[in-house]
Amino acid sequence: MNIIENLKWRYAVKKFDTNKTLSTAQIEILKEAFNLTATSYGLQPLKLIIIKNKEIQEKLLPFSWNQQQIVQASHLFVICIQDHYTSKEVENYFQLVQKIRNTPDDIINPFKKFLTAEIEKKTQEELFNSNKNQAYIALGNLLTVCASQEIDSCPMEGFSPEKYNEVLNLNTHNLTAVLVLPVGFRATDDYMKDLPKVRKELNESVLEIN
Repeated sequence: MNIIENLKWRYAVKKFDTNKTLSTAQIEILKEAFNLTATSYGLQPLKLIIIKNKEIQEKLLPFSWNQQQIVQASHLFVICIQDHYTSKEVENYFQLVQKIRNTPDDIINPFKKFLTAEIEKKTQEELFNSNKNQAYIALGNLLTVCASQEIDSCPMEGFSPEKYNEVLNLNTHNLTAVLVLPVGFRATDDYMKDLPKVRKELNESVLEIN
């Protein structure tokens, strides 16, 4: 399938086949896709938690509005952001730039100074909201890559971040859960599987200015 056909094939799975599991190679593709996601200034203020443990998935179920995809899925992805974000992340980023690109200080320093000031002038709430927006970019990227690989998924906002943080012990890693993505393979008896996709006509959703 080409990418448009893949996207037409994709839907938010309501029931996963519990007998099917993603391969190690498929998980590696999704990990790489997450890591290659575009983020503001390339700072990557995100972390992906990958869970393949039915006991943990069961523990998270009551904190996910009892959506059964949480336990049915081959793997459960949890996209997180840092609970407390500082300009230290800028320092870490530019150390990586120098390591990979060997960029001279006189080229790096002006941009580094700008980004440091941008972060330091914002409140933690502003930084949290900004970084949470980056998580949605990563989610969209993962959905597209899943579709391209014919891996099923179901993006979720309906869960308790506080309880996820508690069960997964995320606070000790300065992380908080913001989005959930069960991945796997659709069940043959998922009632949504063969329903036509409902979308507006292109001329309703796209405005071209010439």
